[in-house]
Amino acid sequence: MGGEVAIIKQRKPRFLCLHGFGTSGRILKTQLQKWPEFVLDKLDLVFPDAPFPCTEKSGVEGIFNPPYYEWYKRNKEFTEYTSLHKCLEYLQECMIQQGPIDGLLGFSQGSFLAAALPGLQAKGLALTEVSKINFLIIISGGKLENEALSEKAFSDTISCPSLHFLGEMDSVKPNGTALLESFVDPVVIHHPQGHTIPRLDENGLELMLGFLEKIQKELTIQEGQGKYLHSAL
Repeated sequence: MGGEVAIIKQRKPRFLCLHGFGTSGRILKTQLQKWPEFVLDKLDLVFPDAPFPCTEKSGVEGIFNPPYYEWYKRNKEFTEYTSLHKCLEYLQECMIQQGPIDGLLGFSQGSFLAAALPGLQAKGLALTEVSKINFLIIISGGKLENEALSEKAFSDTISCPSLHFLGEMDSVKPNGTALLESFVDPVVIHHPQGHTIPRLDENGLELMLGFLEKIQKELTIQEGQGKYLHSAL
């Protein structure tokens, strides 16, 4: 008789979604509804609220109802953080409770944080008790403004597949453009809008679907290798 053949059930990539400053997980979930349902349906998305109540006026006040949150406290120059260690502990606990988490999706403050985490994790400075971050979707992001943290996070090139959204009218576009240099073969979607989650035009949709197909294949391979190693033990 032949050996048993393992049947690998394909699962969707599971992303922890990090919202922008002064918003919430619920708000980010609503903002992402600009994307077609058949795109969102290819991902398993988790929307936590950041750990700290927002202490400044929210930019979405009057558009979305409170409560509003922020991932970390920072000075007016955005260069010093006073609560990032608590945020990283909180994120790790979210990943443990909601795992397995395959990737991170971030918008605005959430994307600055998400972009830094693979590098910090690789150096043992964050997320040491959870599996490796394998995929990134960065919307209106950049490198953390704190030079010491940024140097640690991006001293080595980030090799995980990444998708980046750059808005022509976005004030942080220079940050997002500079961030691309720290990634291997980043996929970039340009759009004409500002600091927002954009709708997907024909070209953006094609790039998005290609990226999602790529990470789905990688996840399926990883799952298969994991089952193979487990069965071999």
